[in-house]
Amino acid sequence: MTVKGSSRQITSNQTGNHPDLMEKLQRHLQSPFIRPFQDFNRHAFVAAEKAWQQHSGKLILDTGCGTGVSTINLAKQNPEHFVMGVDQSADRLEREKEQLPENMLLVRADLIDFWRLAVQANWDVEQHYLLYPNPWPKKKHLPRRWHGHAVLPYIISLGSTIECRSNWPVYIEEFAQSVQSLTTGQVSIETFQPEIFLTPFEKKYQQSGHDLWRCRIENNQASQNLINYFNL
Repeated sequence: MTVKGSSRQITSNQTGNHPDLMEKLQRHLQSPFIRPFQDFNRHAFVAAEKAWQQHSGKLILDTGCGTGVSTINLAKQNPEHFVMGVDQSADRLEREKEQLPENMLLVRADLIDFWRLAVQANWDVEQHYLLYPNPWPKKKHLPRRWHGHAVLPYIISLGSTIECRSNWPVYIEEFAQSVQSLTTGQVSIETFQPEIFLTPFEKKYQQSGHDLWRCRIENNQASQNLINYFNL
């Protein structure tokens, strides 16, 4: 796949972390997220769980995987693991024509349901990736960013290591600020130079002169805030 470095820098009417970010998180933590599950997502989850059970490896979850290029790369880098890429777009998932490694699976599902079903099923995820999610850079769109959404407690409940990458530093800084109160693990932010590009976007952004940012949560364990949320 040929990728040209022609991506524009993200522009926003928001220059720093959103002033309502923590207030929104506190509101989410005060009431459970009870949106009904869609049958399609339930069926997709059951099939995905069965596929994982047939493999002996620990799970790496690649959420919002797009065409699945990142899932393929993670599977090649981690041959002893089972790598699962999840995206809601059938069109994106069908674009990648490369033969898939045997230790991976691409799943079409709505992440909001999939994450919650995985927590409900007590999935043991070793590594959880959120690679270049839609930044929704307009200030009014905070609730559409994953750290501004009611599903965030479920996201942070999946993975002993969680990594979110973006070319917009505000997204990463907000993500880190939000998860600080949900984990007792080590939360870090850094710019980085990837040795191997996991996604076409990652390559395009770097070739366009963008800084690449990531937030990592290591030794992730639920904080009291997260424990209280799930005991509501």
